[in-house]
Amino acid sequence: MKALVLEKKGEIQLREIDIQETLGDHDVRIKIDVVGICGSDVHFYTHGRIGPFVVEQPMVLGHEAAGVVTEVGCAVTHLSVGDRVCMEPGIPDPNSRATQLGIYNLDPEVRFWATPPIHGCLRENVVHPASLTFKLPETVSLEEGALVEPLAIGLHAVKKAAVKPGDVAVVCGAGTIGLMTAAAALAGGCSQVIISDCVPERLKIAESIGAVRGVDVRTENLTEVVAEVTDGWGADLVFEASGVPAVINQVADCACPGGTVVWIGMPPEPFAFDIIPFMCKELRMETIFRYAHIYPRALALMGSGKIAVKPFITDSYSIDDGIAAFDYAVNPKPTSVKVQIKL
Repeated sequence: MKALVLEKKGEIQLREIDIQETLGDHDVRIKIDVVGICGSDVHFYTHGRIGPFVVEQPMVLGHEAAGVVTEVGCAVTHLSVGDRVCMEPGIPDPNSRATQLGIYNLDPEVRFWATPPIHGCLRENVVHPASLTFKLPETVSLEEGALVEPLAIGLHAVKKAAVKPGDVAVVCGAGTIGLMTAAAALAGGCSQVIISDCVPERLKIAESIGAVRGVDVRTENLTEVVAEVTDGWGADLVFEASGVPAVINQVADCACPGGTVVWIGMPPEPFAFDIIPFMCKELRMETIFRYAHIYPRALALMGSGKIAVKPFITDSYSIDDGIAAFDYAVNPKPTSVKVQIKL
């Protein structure tokens, strides 16, 4: 089948690849229609690794996808040929302790698309467990369906934060995940979200989704804006989605005493972290790694109109221009949020 293959660091080819996948009784085969380019895909392309995950052999990229079911296993009852679907890209070991505890995203043996050495989904078709394949609501397009994966990260963060109605939240970083987190926080009950970034175009997109106040950190002080909005008390919730060490060390200044901080962004390297300001405010700190049991919630919110992801789709390429799509994603325009590839 035709696929977009990362041959090694800095080299992508669109070529035929032989991937043999047998349809099991509980599986479905899906014709891939659209795939989003994630920051991790770009990082593997430009650096050849993310932490312990190293590209040592050719690997198909992509894990944010939607498509159409073309074949179903004999034990599958909730999906049919022709259904438009999106897929959770992580396949855990069903017998692992983590899976049995319901935290299957933390299964050490999880097989996650486009994480070496597992092939991703930027190819013509995939075989996937039906239990991790979800039918799209009629009102959700395939392009929007391919954004369920990054939205799930934002929703997982908001779930871990235990949002209360009327909370004020801060989101550090207005990339795709930060924007998704802002949308999820509003849907979860926050009265206002303050989001910071150094790209004003992305802040404008953030402000278009609802009660969001954008803060351009080049010209404004985030801590001062938070103090102004909250009468000096601080935000109930802070979501750190940038992964930038300098930003991470300012997070405590934005939070109110007894507030909650959720770590989403991953720093590229280890760095010195001052925990004392967090202790002095007795901040509750949560971390997330991907998501679990979130896709149905994401699709329900999208189907009902509570969360609109269409504003985040800014660039679309055909698979024949897939290499150009990745080169663009490495150095996108300021107005770009999500780059997608149509198969």
